[in-house]
Amino acid sequence: MASVTVKTPAGADAGTLELDAGTFGIEPNVSVMHQVVTAQLAARRAGTQSTKTRAEVRGGGAKPWKQKGTGRARQGSTRSPQWVGGGVALGPKPRSYAQKTPKKMIKLALRSALSDRAADGKVIVVDEWGFDTPSTKGAVAALSALGAEGRVLVVLDRGDVTAWKSFRNLPSVHVLEVGELNTYDVLVNDYVVFTRSTVPPVAPAAEAEEGK
Repeated sequence: MASVTVKTPAGADAGTLELDAGTFGIEPNVSVMHQVVTAQLAARRAGTQSTKTRAEVRGGGAKPWKQKGTGRARQGSTRSPQWVGGGVALGPKPRSYAQKTPKKMIKLALRSALSDRAADGKVIVVDEWGFDTPSTKGAVAALSALGAEGRVLVVLDRGDVTAWKSFRNLPSVHVLEVGELNTYDVLVNDYVVFTRSTVPPVAPAAEAEEGK
């Protein structure tokens, strides 16, 4: 198992913590991460786009001109797709873009993403945030002391409301509850910051074997 130095919000050392090798020490599976992230982004799509077919466009009940003798092409309705204001042929309709992704694949992708960040030294563990009151200024100072630059993912306990309120106004920080940790948010951020209580626990042996 790899170990990481636990930090205080002031940047001082507060001991070490052993990280699960099955979560932070596997060879990242790039193809699985790509598939899972693609599915996540697809699920975000509203799928509400819609166009009207010739059956739904209003008007066009009368034949524009007689069938023969005018020298013009035959037309049956001004609501046909070739007419301005006509219906749309083969246009988009409301649909779901959701993709079915196996749970094992989702877990492997998350472990791969965390392992990639850990290999680059971009996984930080804080002992505890310790904010008495919400303080955006204190949150900025803490991230600076920890050396977390760029986009930062902060993983918090569900009940840590004070820390959540401290980080929520920072545009470069994304805050997640530990149960919401996912592959996309890990990969899209430069650093991942946990507390001792939010670090993923040791994975079962079977899952660790799958990640190798």
